[in-house]
Amino acid sequence: MANILMVVSAADSLTMKDGSEHRTGFWAEELVVAHQTLLAAGHTIHIATPDGARPTVDQVSLASESAGGEERAKGFRDYLASIDGELSHPLVLAGVDMAAYDAVVIPGGHGPMADLYKDADLGRLLVAANQDGKIIAPFCHGPAGLLSATDDGGAFAFLGRRLTVFTNEEELGGGTGENTPWMVEDALKEKGAVVENAAAWTSHVVRDGNLITGQNPQSSEDVAKEVINALG
Repeated sequence: MANILMVVSAADSLTMKDGSEHRTGFWAEELVVAHQTLLAAGHTIHIATPDGARPTVDQVSLASESAGGEERAKGFRDYLASIDGELSHPLVLAGVDMAAYDAVVIPGGHGPMADLYKDADLGRLLVAANQDGKIIAPFCHGPAGLLSATDDGGAFAFLGRRLTVFTNEEELGGGTGENTPWMVEDALKEKGAVVENAAAWTSHVVRDGNLITGQNPQSSEDVAKEVINALG
């Protein structure tokens, strides 16, 4: 069985276009479904955050209307409570050695737009993982973390790679809307990634070699299953 590093944003707010602060964090469904699916397959998961800070769940993601009903929302709350020890004491991202892991998984929520996109320690880990052909699997807003990965010459490590990400359409229609400070889809395209998106709010996974990406929360389980398949 494989050792999987799950990198989670430690941000609890995102500065919006108008300067206001939007309370955020990780999206419950994404972390829970990915963690649960990978763990059920027998893999070991270690959670890591910038500075080892406890990650914050986006409270909106625990509302019944966002979670797909109160039963699912309760399931997310219960699962997060069951792994509270891990969430309370995550690994410090700066101290992680990628050699100890077979894959890195990055769930979203708007948190990655506040910290992971520019985190040098995450960038180091992603470059190392990519050079060794290890599985890299960010989804929804998680692919913002890919922006941190540049080589010694400053080139984007995922230039020309095929991927998917939370779309501009989804952001404007069901995310933070016109007040969103920047669009992850646009930023990845500007860096040279080849973005391949599908219909809004439908599960969509793109695999390009060792890079596995998912478009939105609906893609969480399918991303995890593709990671399992890739790990053999």
